[in-house]
Amino acid sequence: MKIIAESSSTRTEWSLVEGSTVVEHAFTTGLNPYFQSRREISHSIRLELPEAFFKRRWDHIYFYGAGCGNTEKCKMIESSLVAQFKTPVTVESDMLGAARGLLVRRAGLACILGTGSNSCLYNGSEIVKTVAPLGFILGDEGSGAYMGKQLIADILKGLAPADLAVDFFEKFAVSQNVLLNDVYTNSLPSRTLSRYSTFLAEHIDNKYCYELVYNSFMRFFERNIVAYDYKAQPLCFVGSTCMLYKDILKRVAADFGAQIAKVRRNSMPGLIEYHAED
Repeated sequence: MKIIAESSSTRTEWSLVEGSTVVEHAFTTGLNPYFQSRREISHSIRLELPEAFFKRRWDHIYFYGAGCGNTEKCKMIESSLVAQFKTPVTVESDMLGAARGLLVRRAGLACILGTGSNSCLYNGSEIVKTVAPLGFILGDEGSGAYMGKQLIADILKGLAPADLAVDFFEKFAVSQNVLLNDVYTNSLPSRTLSRYSTFLAEHIDNKYCYELVYNSFMRFFERNIVAYDYKAQPLCFVGSTCMLYKDILKRVAADFGAQIAKVRRNSMPGLIEYHAED
């Protein structure tokens, strides 16, 4: 039996599997080594996972996570997992997890549009090309964090419609000062920004909200997808943001002459299928 985990900056999905059968399934908060210490990661794993995940040593743990793009950060997650489970661990990026989850062993383009965003060309086993996502400050176009940043900036600069700004402050029960403090002092800023972006979905019939989402996806294509031969590859998406605005995403893709093959909320079913062959 093995554990497969897939983590964004917002939440982590865990499956204890035997072959292709899920024995236990759970969610915990997101684990990101850029924003959390090894101690915080270990506490989250130990305190939030059901006891069934700690019954014995498993054959292997496959962890795919946001922020796991370099050796140092992967080792931080690996050491936390080994300490808790006493089991061999493989840590990979959330991008590889998305690619394997979306395409399993088929080649194509895989994209994440969730709290953050990312993209890659996948050969059926490994990533062969990618465009640097650069995070919520320099990149992450099309993500929940990117949209939340745009929305909050427009509201605070008086660029968003006044009635929407009033609704926003009433919904979240915040003042301008509280909002700024929440964004700039929170230890997980991308998660905070993404949470505020959900306001757009509730007002998507409003022209301003629709155009903000549409333009965010346009930026994702302009600054990421056009770097690939995207018309010749299956184009697949995974994440909360692409599911929430699936129709708008398909419209943007059509504007670029692209056809989307798949949009999914999460990668876990495909990852279970991929690792069932191990």
